[in-house]
This record gives sequence, C-alpha cells and structure tokens, in this order.
Amino acid sequence: QVQLVESGGGSVQAGGSLRLSCAASRYTCVAWFRQIEGKEREGVLANDWNWNTYYGDSVKGRFFASLDNNKEIHYLQMNSLKPEDTGTYYCAAHDGLCRSLQESVYTSWGQGTQVTVSS
Repeated sequence: QVQLVESGGGSVQAGGSLRLSCAASRYTCVAWFRQIEGKEREGVLANDWNWNTYYGDSVKGRFFASLDNNKEIHYLQMNSLKPEDTGTYYCAAHDGLCRSLQESVYTSWGQGTQVTVSS
C-alpha cells in the first residue's frame, strides 16, 4: 500500500484548534489514530465515502472529519484542544468501507505528525 502523506500538526494553546490533512485518494476509508505519552495508541476517528463514522470516546463532539470535493484529501478538524490531546497523530487507511477503529484493519499509514497543546 502507498504511504500516506499527512500534515497540519503543530503547537496550539489549550482551547484552540488545528486541522490535520491526509492525502489518501486511493482509499475509501480513512482514520486517525494518536499516540499519547504514557498511553497506548488509540483510535480517534474514522470515516468513509458513505459517511460511516466511528469516534473515539475522548474526542467525540470536539473532533470532526471532512473530505475535499475530489475525495483526495481527508481532514481532521480538532477543536477545543486540551493538553491531554498532546501526542503524535497518524493517518491510516484501507480499502472498502470503514468498519471500526481496530488498528489491524488499516493497511496504510502516515509517518505521524506531532500535536502539542499547551496549558
């Protein structure tokens, strides 16, 4: 599978927002995972072209997914960021519709982008 290209990480003050981008035009299901210091990697959000959507409990209501008109770029809009959101965020994808945030299902991954939320 093609290595995904992701961007948009950076530093932001608590309460602020960031938008991550993932170029994943070859895949119909795109998800976001994150690795927080001292925690296991967890699923953040997944959605597909049919808008099947899965949310991690810690981000539901704050993080949202969107897709550009040509279905080439997937976005993760992160609002109301908290210091505990700090970590490395990964874009992941697989063919077919989204079914879960189970890591083993995802066959292509980005390199990760760092998100730092200061308090």
